[in-house]
Amino acid sequence: MQKNYDADDRPQFSRLSEGEGAPLYEVVKRHISESILQGELPAGTILPSENSLASKFGVSVGTVRKALAALTTEGMLMRRRKTGTVVTGWAPLHNLSHFFQYFRLHDKSGGLLHSETTLLDYQLIQANEREAEKLQIAAGDDVIRLKRTRRVKGIAAMHETLILPAARLPDFPPAEHLPPLLYRFLFEHYDVRVAAVREQITAQLANEEDATLLELALPHAVMVIDEVSFDQSAIPVILAHHRFSTEHFMYVNEVR
Repeated sequence: MQKNYDADDRPQFSRLSEGEGAPLYEVVKRHISESILQGELPAGTILPSENSLASKFGVSVGTVRKALAALTTEGMLMRRRKTGTVVTGWAPLHNLSHFFQYFRLHDKSGGLLHSETTLLDYQLIQANEREAEKLQIAAGDDVIRLKRTRRVKGIAAMHETLILPAARLPDFPPAEHLPPLLYRFLFEHYDVRVAAVREQITAQLANEEDATLLELALPHAVMVIDEVSFDQSAIPVILAHHRFSTEHFMYVNEVR
């Protein structure tokens, strides 16, 4: 049974700043996909026209069209002649615990590799000006800073620093209880869902810390990734710095 989706029931969608916001189509996509996954848009629901959605979300028709096209490719939506855009009800990743997994390390043939995470350092400190700007908080606000390494089948693969705004994460677990799957933990315990990631990727010569943590012989090149992860409301939630060697692995960014 098909029913129409009343776009007026949804809250107004705010525009994002060009400097810090996630891509608009990604946030529109996540807004609709979450409604589907949470059962607000059951199978058979007919979405409003692209013009209606664009007006409600406060974005261009092209932005809405791009979001709907992506959801159609993923299987959440289908296009029917004379009917419109319809919720399929068979999203391939319907389980929310898997929807926001964030995969990085793959072997040279493209196969997914599961890494083992080791926590090296855990601090509750005050954000400096750069961290505050990236996380859209005030300088001096408390942040949680995590230093971790990743190994794949015993091989050192990556070391990383993650910075999270403490005010959004009350009762954040101590080091001994910190889970390895951080993005899933944020979703399950704080309803913080990583919906978009903005990355800057460069190649650099390894430094002494890289050589120690990644067990490299200098000189050696490393890949460096600076990123900001945004939640479902396009608010930055994680500031990260990753360094890894591509000698054994390659990097694949996939939020799904």
